[in-house]
Amino acid sequence: MTLEEYISNHTSPENEVLESITRDTHVHILNPHMLSGHVQGRALSMISYMIRPKRILELGTFTGYSALCLAEGLAKGGKLITIEHNDELEDTIRHNLARSPLGERIELMIGDAINILNSQFSILSPSGARLFLNSQFDLVFIDADKREYCAYIDAVYPLVPVGGFILADNTLWDGHIVEPAYDKDKQTLGLRAFNDKIKEDDRFEQVILPLRDGLTIIRKIK
Repeated sequence: MTLEEYISNHTSPENEVLESITRDTHVHILNPHMLSGHVQGRALSMISYMIRPKRILELGTFTGYSALCLAEGLAKGGKLITIEHNDELEDTIRHNLARSPLGERIELMIGDAINILNSQFSILSPSGARLFLNSQFDLVFIDADKREYCAYIDAVYPLVPVGGFILADNTLWDGHIVEPAYDKDKQTLGLRAFNDKIKEDDRFEQVILPLRDGLTIIRKIK
């Protein structure tokens, strides 16, 4: 038994809906490794339960697995908004969300995350400056285009109250983050820039967990 298998065997199982989504994603969808999967899904659920957020924002949902995991910890009457750029996945996502009662608490938006954040969660001042509507989300999960992580954190910062949490996925990028062979890879460079940005920004406290592909937990303190 490998260590990964041991961890999985000693982690609470995913429910039948999530198990079915995992199976269907691996059978029908390209790049099924993008799915959060059993152990990370249980971690996302646990973190959400610990926070009990009233509103969650997710950037990048793939086939809806992570959204359903995060939604498990929503406070009563809470809502999750998830944004997915790949419109070819829309029917699959909506089908998967409808398989769970939690799907009624999840709103899917299809399109570019930055464009949607600018159009849906901000207003233009009389001077033309863009003003984000503050403190809308207790928890944000970033799992979209790795090249845009720095832009995402800037965009969601005003949407999270002081004391709120931001989770960033893939921040170790299968170890590529420290491998010179990937010094010209744009996604690796984007993640390195993001990790450095968070490290140097005194508005945040953060820890990188070596969970799956790297999960950074960020707390907004200013």
